Amino acid sequence: MAAAKFHHFGVPTNEKQQNETYIEGAGVNITDPTSHPYGVEFLRFDSDSPMPDIVKTKCHAAFIVEDLEAALKGQNVVIEPFDATETLTCAFIADGGALIELMQEK
Repeated sequence: MAAAKFHHFGVPTNEKQQNETYIEGAGVNITDPTSHPYGVEFLRFDSDSPMPDIVKTKCHAAFIVEDLEAALKGQNVVIEPFDATETLTCAFIADGGALIELMQEK
């Protein structure tokens, strides 16, 4: 697999953040990690969010990969690929005790 490039660090929180964006299908409010000085994305989930518990409770590191499909081969996929934005397709994997978001630019 080609090298992955760090993008952000995701942190679940119960505290409302400034400039949250609501993702309706996931039941989560997120912040833009590019606007945080340390690349932190805060995630505030609805109580009935359909997201897996591991994503709702565990911090994650996110990386840009060149080929998402190839990066997912043989991995423990927690969330299958989805279109997060008009420019990014994302998926989540569990690797040992780490939760990792893999992102491919369209």
